[in-house]
Amino acid sequence: MTNTTNPNGESGTIGYKRDTKCRIFVNRSLRLDSIRFFGFDMDYTLAQYKSPDYEELAFQICRDRLVAIGYPRELLSFNYEASFPIRGLWFDTRYGTFLKLDQFGNVLVCLRGFNIITAEELTKLYPNKFLKYDESRIVIMNTLFDLPKIYLLSCVIHMFHNDDKYLKTENGIQLDSIYMSYHSIFDDVDSVLDWMHQGEIRPWTSYFDFILTDAKKPLFFDEGTILRAVDENTGRLSIGHHVGPLQTGKIYSGGSCEVFTKLIGARGKDVLYTGDHIFGDILRSKKKVGWRTFLVVPELTNEIYVWKKKKDLFDQLQYLDHKLADAYNYWKVAQEMERSYGLLGSIFRSGSRHTFFSSQALRYADIYSFSCFNLLHYPLCYMFRAPTMYMPHESTVSHEDSHVGSFADLEHVPCSLRRRSYASNGTHSG
Repeated sequence: MTNTTNPNGESGTIGYKRDTKCRIFVNRSLRLDSIRFFGFDMDYTLAQYKSPDYEELAFQICRDRLVAIGYPRELLSFNYEASFPIRGLWFDTRYGTFLKLDQFGNVLVCLRGFNIITAEELTKLYPNKFLKYDESRIVIMNTLFDLPKIYLLSCVIHMFHNDDKYLKTENGIQLDSIYMSYHSIFDDVDSVLDWMHQGEIRPWTSYFDFILTDAKKPLFFDEGTILRAVDENTGRLSIGHHVGPLQTGKIYSGGSCEVFTKLIGARGKDVLYTGDHIFGDILRSKKKVGWRTFLVVPELTNEIYVWKKKKDLFDQLQYLDHKLADAYNYWKVAQEMERSYGLLGSIFRSGSRHTFFSSQALRYADIYSFSCFNLLHYPLCYMFRAPTMYMPHESTVSHEDSHVGSFADLEHVPCSLRRRSYASNGTHSG
């Protein structure tokens, strides 16, 4: 419980603050009692993989597979380093670089392999230190399944760039008559990840009312696929479209969001959908059908731990933000803050600036937490209340320091402070 004082000066004990590890954080207010359907993604949401053991195993399998299909055996000397990869990176298939961007597309960090690109080379590759998203060129690494892919790509590119027998070009690597573009290297790594995840589909059951498998998100939120019933004993699909209402407890495959919501009788805001993938789960379900959204961010525990432990560093960053003349000290403190999170820093910020991942989470997730199971710590009548959002002129100007007299000359400027005074006869002048 928290002791507070209301505007009338009366003190009291109101509110209840849960343990940090049990909390759900709020971007937009949400009433749980208005939610009729709770939807959950499976991988990394309901099924919580043991990390970093899973990512390490995935890396090893895919690394060995690349060697098996012809990549140099030197690749076997690389082992998975969990502190390196983070979500939200952009991979530029033209130059073979990983980029950490802010919410506006400005480049914050640029790496090729494990080497940070120098300021001179960065200006050459990205003259304005800005990159616009281009689907044919950029791959956004936003899922937790991307973590071993990020590290494996970095290992492959680093290996080629640090071996003198390979000729380095702007867009790839060459050895004698063999040329490999960064785009083809990415395709190879991407294909071995797909190969690893392929396997026999086994039927499963649970206590859910409605179960959809093989939804093929984000296609599910667009035109979708054919909705079919699944035979729980054999795992085989029925022939043709499913006709009639959905049966509780039965497993279905495919379909589309439009068809599914009609069959269960749900409107957009009746559904709270929980997932870990910003683009596949959160963004599409929010933009296409207006579902309420709950983003699962397993990295949040480490983010909060560092935030608390290094609070003095962040306070120092805010102070130096106002003294940019002392640029070297700002850079030094920002680097120390970044290293506290890992080799590539926080997924949410770089120094005092929000990352691209952070801006997407703020824009499309109504609530977020490190685990979907934190919903169990809240009653179904709970009201998630979003904190007050301030504009810069509101958050940086103190009420105590703003004297009304200093603005008196603005009262007679037509486009400044607008007022309405109403006469007793009901007419008004402004």
